[in-house]
Amino acid sequence: MSKNATPAEAEKTGTQMLTFVGPDQVADAIKAAGCAVTPIEQDGIVRLHSACHGVGFQVLWGNAQAKDQYADFTFSCPLRVQGGDLPAALLTEWHRTKRFARVSRHGDFVVLEMDVVAAGGVSASHLVVAAQIWTQMMGQFFLYLRNFRAEQAGADAAATQAAVQAEGEPAAVSA
Repeated sequence: MSKNATPAEAEKTGTQMLTFVGPDQVADAIKAAGCAVTPIEQDGIVRLHSACHGVGFQVLWGNAQAKDQYADFTFSCPLRVQGGDLPAALLTEWHRTKRFARVSRHGDFVVLEMDVVAAGGVSASHLVVAAQIWTQMMGQFFLYLRNFRAEQAGADAAATQAAVQAEGEPAAVSA
């Protein structure tokens, strides 16, 4: 099959194209990327929880197409900020130097997120690669937090450290 195969061409070669994804397909991709995953049903919706590098993350569903079928989803890892605010330059520098995953502030949390789109058709291997990229982005972000020196942002604060809370709760980040 060529790199730019249409869904009809993919079907002829036996590669199933997924135009929507659900908990089963995403859970399989997370497992194939090397992480355990726990589905939890809440209010009739299956939510996926996992962890990487000792820190929990979740799958947030996007545009629903049918029951347990979505056109997109977001990997999300909320981190609680303790001991002050993270310098704005920390987030700006991350966005300037990284692709795929974004960081945003939500109150006392810094949230690392990465969107995955299935609309139009993707293969199961595409989902696995997306999960692998996500786990790499998590590792790179944690390393970035550990190595970030507030002096680099023009402040006199100490280096930023990530501290993990137990049981998949959002991790704490000291500023």
